[in-house]
Amino acid sequence: MIPQELQDLIDEADMHMDEAVSFLKKELSHIRTGKASPALIDGVKVEYYGSQTPLQQLANVSAPDPRMLTVSPYDKSSMEAIEKAIMSAGLGLNPSNDGEIIRIPLPMLTEERRKELVKKTKEIAEQARISIRNARRNANDAIKKAVDEHSLPEDSKFEAEEDVQAATDKHTELVEELLSHKEEEIMTV
Repeated sequence: MIPQELQDLIDEADMHMDEAVSFLKKELSHIRTGKASPALIDGVKVEYYGSQTPLQQLANVSAPDPRMLTVSPYDKSSMEAIEKAIMSAGLGLNPSNDGEIIRIPLPMLTEERRKELVKKTKEIAEQARISIRNARRNANDAIKKAVDEHSLPEDSKFEAEEDVQAATDKHTELVEELLSHKEEEIMTV
């Protein structure tokens, strides 16, 4: 039986690992695959009345077909700012504005571009793995400190560290699954 002080540390580490996996999911949703997805431009911020505003707050984004995104601004005066923000977001997209909506055609992905995207995906996954390992290290350090401070049995320290390692393994496996799924999605023509 693990003492409550140590269980709290394990739960906290598990929560940090969950956050790393959530971050990975969010970042992977921004990476383009063969199909258009409104999530592709979720991270775009638009200069609107002097502040950086998320695109979703200024416009409705939809994917009417697999090769096209459309952006319908709520305020037509913000069209140029939205168009400029999409171009400067580093996504390689060229929006066109017809006065009513902004159309963003998605070019076919070349083999070279697909490989670049896979490389970027692997880098993001590695960041998530590092966060998970950092959470494990911090939890193990806190467990050792708590055992010393509270004069807890040495066995409870080993038991708690095993639980932290199990959580680490579970989250690392999740990262690997997400990574392989995204790689497959990117490389599918």
